[in-house]
Amino acid sequence: MSTPATDDLRFPDAVVHFGVFFQGVNHSTIWSDPRSGSQMAHSTFAQLIRTAERGLFDAFFLGEGLRLREQRGKIHDLDVVGRPDALTELATLAGLTTHIGLVATQNTTYNDPADLARRLASLDVLSGGRAAWNVVTTDNAWTGANFRRGGYLDHADRYERAERFVRTAQRVWDSWDGERFTPVRVQDGVFDVEFTPTVPRSPQQHPVLFQAGDSSAGRDFAARTADVVFSRHGTDHADALEFADDIRRRTVAAGRPEGDVLVLPGTQIVVADDEAEVEEKARWVLEQQVTPATALSLVGQVWGEDLSHLDPDGPLPAHDPVITDIDGTRGAHRAGADARALAQRWRAIAEENKYSLRELVLHNSSERGFAGTASQLADELTRWVRTGASDGFNITPYLVPGGLDEIVDQLVPALQDRGAYPTEYAGTTLREHLGLRAPLTRR
Repeated sequence: MSTPATDDLRFPDAVVHFGVFFQGVNHSTIWSDPRSGSQMAHSTFAQLIRTAERGLFDAFFLGEGLRLREQRGKIHDLDVVGRPDALTELATLAGLTTHIGLVATQNTTYNDPADLARRLASLDVLSGGRAAWNVVTTDNAWTGANFRRGGYLDHADRYERAERFVRTAQRVWDSWDGERFTPVRVQDGVFDVEFTPTVPRSPQQHPVLFQAGDSSAGRDFAARTADVVFSRHGTDHADALEFADDIRRRTVAAGRPEGDVLVLPGTQIVVADDEAEVEEKARWVLEQQVTPATALSLVGQVWGEDLSHLDPDGPLPAHDPVITDIDGTRGAHRAGADARALAQRWRAIAEENKYSLRELVLHNSSERGFAGTASQLADELTRWVRTGASDGFNITPYLVPGGLDEIVDQLVPALQDRGAYPTEYAGTTLREHLGLRAPLTRR
């Protein structure tokens, strides 16, 4: 790891912002560990968010799953496969906390803008101005089948609909001014809305807007509408800096100040007690995440067949995949990818390094986040925010609900010692915690 002194410190006084990302559908969380809690139990969410607030985290971020993961037509139950509705769960957590932000992932394809705006405004008011909306789009027929309208949205149109959706929601949030309200009427070719508001503004006026699209269209959408970008550029510093600078350029091109959109990449953090333990602990986490059964399942997704009969410590299948394109039933990460080309690349890596099937999957999964002592990690994360590679991190704990304890108890104090982490909340609203300006339509 580099030290801050060796880099161009473009933002020498920047502090690290932390959020916690509760995915619920993934194999990066070690659900098989005896210390793991149920992904449906309220106690799991309650313990995790209380730890995060004790560590002065800005936000608690819930993902969304509109359909359970599947593999070859069967529910994929090696990983977590379901979780409660985000807004419902966050409403219960609002009453257990006083400061931490509450971020709900909500889809613009399968919701109504006025109704979702009302529900988000309700959470914002009830929490005293701590709500946020992670704006996501979906166009695949597999997810849409749960709504009996699968595939109706063209891929190229998903951000067009999303932007009009957000604009309509903002109209709803702006329609109540003090004791008066103005009925909302929208007819824009996508939505036909006539709505009388029922919820006043919160202390932060609008829920904070997160956005996670990584395509060029997604980045432009974020630059025009978002307060925070949740990115996947959370491991390699050069890659993260390139992404953050691109978001800044697009933000300026959209007519906004350069720092108007914060960048909080998703990442994993493994804290070791001493340098001798770092490599061993990081390897333990990785091997618990990629069990033999998980390795066979991930390779089977690419080959398009059940490979559970194979030896995970043996070679990759000798034959080519039986499918051409990888489907999206296990998530969007590889959806639509060329299965045979990917298999060819994997074979070349395995042959060059003499990897078994599981070792190949471990290799593919090894570049994820950070591992080190609290001191090493504090130096590295400080470097990231002060060189402009990010404004902080949205952390996926490798163990839930206890996985934040080592970060809160060891890493946070090390960052505070460097003047790179707050010692108290900046205010009472999420917008204040993040240092954001007023909502775009309220300036």
